[in-house]
Amino acid sequence: MDYQIGHPQSVREVVENGLCIGCGLCEALAPDRWSMMMTVQGRLRPVPTALEQDQKDQSILAACPGAVAIATATGDKEDPIWGRYFHMGEAWAGDEDIRFRAATGGVLTGLAVHLLRSKKAEFILHCAANDENPMRTKWEISETPEQVLQRAGSRYGPSNTLAGLEYALERGQPFAIIAKPCDAGAVRQRAKSDPRLDVLLVAVLVMVCGGASELGKSEDLLEEFGIEEADLSLFRYRGYGNPGPTRVETHDGRAFEKTYQEFWADESGWKIQSRCKICPDAIGEAADVAALDVWPGGAPVGEDAGFNGVITRSRTGQDLVQAAVETGDLVLGQDHAPRQLDDFQPHQVAKKHAVAARLRGLSKAGQPVYHHDGLRLSELDAKDETDEHGAFERAKARRFKEEMPKNAQGDSDG
Repeated sequence: MDYQIGHPQSVREVVENGLCIGCGLCEALAPDRWSMMMTVQGRLRPVPTALEQDQKDQSILAACPGAVAIATATGDKEDPIWGRYFHMGEAWAGDEDIRFRAATGGVLTGLAVHLLRSKKAEFILHCAANDENPMRTKWEISETPEQVLQRAGSRYGPSNTLAGLEYALERGQPFAIIAKPCDAGAVRQRAKSDPRLDVLLVAVLVMVCGGASELGKSEDLLEEFGIEEADLSLFRYRGYGNPGPTRVETHDGRAFEKTYQEFWADESGWKIQSRCKICPDAIGEAADVAALDVWPGGAPVGEDAGFNGVITRSRTGQDLVQAAVETGDLVLGQDHAPRQLDDFQPHQVAKKHAVAARLRGLSKAGQPVYHHDGLRLSELDAKDETDEHGAFERAKARRFKEEMPKNAQGDSDG
């Protein structure tokens, strides 16, 4: 090996090397130095609001998904692709309205509702459509089942759920998080230095993730319909059926829809962020419960009543699912085995086999990559020279590079 693997040493290095996913953790931990903003490329990124202090920011890097990714699942079963788990199977929300309105079968919404009704959690930290700008997403605190359902549904654009983490902790009440798998990993690493998380965080719930799009994916849809963002009163990516249509509505009463298949048919137009293309854990190996689509072959063929796959990855997650079943908040269907999940999520299998080669390509080109542990990347390494060379060439062509956003004074150097 004629190159050295390096890891980012500052928030700036994370951003400038395409490793940032815009989770918002840096804003939560250092609001005096970092604030999240939407870039002209349609990505949520931290902008320096004061002099950058790399030494002080080491606490951020210790948990940043652009710097570290570690599996924490403790299940009693293990699979090379899917990691550690207690149970894999099919499930859906017991409440028919939740099942219909939420994404897929409403498992994450149903679990959140169960946590609030049972008083195991006082609130849920998650993301939802921005009421004033519904194409955009913001973090929210939901304290009632009604709020959770009102805000249910997938958000495929940039989201910074962890920007609300410190606010959640300062409340001093038990709470749960619904977020992306990379966000879950950040929370688990943050818990190593913030003992409040072990006391107050009762569950981490994630969706198995196909990647976070830039805002441009949504902007393209508005352009196709001839709508300005300022005209929007609703932007719903899916739900109200499974998978349900992508639907936009305007203040003057117009409405437009595309089927899920139509919206995602052109893979070249997904505009997935760079960090997602080298994601080592899109399947929630740091969560308590992960929910996923269970479509044979990896794509829906039409609408159905709504069925989630569910993976319990910790004793906490297993107990939560069982308790929700006992109260009727969740219904379990048939069990699944890992190779069935391979069929439902073939792109996740392909990514698990490809990530090691992509990271090698980036390192060979002199770019830093995240530290990883427990995710079996070496064992799953397909040693695909095409993946490695492609990542190397993209890095050399600076396609992973980003500019650090400028602050309000136009200064990106602190």
